[in-house]
Order: sequence, then C-alpha cells, then structure tokens
Amino acid sequence: MVTSVDSGVMKVLADPLRMQIVRLLADEALCTTHLVAETGARQTNLSNHLRVLREAGLVDVEPCGRFTDYRLRPHALEALAAEYTKLATQARETAESQRKRPC
Repeated sequence: MVTSVDSGVMKVLADPLRMQIVRLLADEALCTTHLVAETGARQTNLSNHLRVLREAGLVDVEPCGRFTDYRLRPHALEALAAEYTKLATQARETAESQRKRPC
C-alpha cells in the first residue's frame, strides 16, 4: 500500500521554470549559458532553480572547464513515476472492488 508520494519533489516540479529546465535536460546536458538562452530567464534566477533541482536529487552537475553542465537524473523521475503508478493501481483496485467506508 502506498502511503505517500514525495511532496518535496512534487513541489520542486510544480514550478513552471523548473519543469521547463527538466524538459530541456531530458533532451541533452546543458550549461547555464544554454539554459539562459533557451528559457529567457536571468542567470541568477536560473542558478537558484538549478540549485533547488540539485538539492531535490533531480539534476547532476558536471564541471566542464569554466562552465558547469547539468544533466537530468532519470532514476529520480522513474522513482516518482513508480510512486504514481502504485497510486493509480491502488485507485483502480479500489474502484473495481467498490470498496468504501460506511457513513
């Protein structure tokens, strides 16, 4: 039985700019310069969002000369997807059995 989905990661991904960054990093590793160009966000704002994504365990950092490349951690998203799959399965089983508490 699933008891909870990591609300911290959900909160991180709820931000539109962070979700845009995640979508971009799903296609390729990018440095801050490329992310600024792609999103139109200011570098300081983008750096703050990247820090939040790193701290949530969604992004890895790789120094590359004087730049830093950011790479999405697929297993972190797979773990979140697995939690949602478990919830969906549980909800389906509940609906099929028509289980409910008496009032």
